[in-house]
Amino acid sequence: MPRKARIDAPGALHHIIVRGIERRKIFYDNTDRDNFLERLGSVLTETRTPCFAWALIPNHLHLLLRTGATPIATVMRRLLTGYAVTFNRRHRRHGQLFQNRYKSILCQVGNA
Repeated sequence: MPRKARIDAPGALHHIIVRGIERRKIFYDNTDRDNFLERLGSVLTETRTPCFAWALIPNHLHLLLRTGATPIATVMRRLLTGYAVTFNRRHRRHGQLFQNRYKSILCQVGNA
């Protein structure tokens, strides 16, 4: 049975959570974090996707993104695939880096 499609629409705000496989680290040091942030900046600029917040924890990360011209699934695929390849080469490892698919929680923004 195929997976359900993610809900996405232009302007939608997403809280995205990405976890390391088997709760393993996805950031060992500042070089890993810097590589991820550089890639994040490049992908967001190229896709014109606004990022409002991010948190990099050793075994997972959080992003707060608004859907721009490019669907969030495309943004995340480019970001995570590229980072995993770089991480695996740098640390001389192979295989999956991330656990399952990223988790995306659609956020509502109300009037204050």
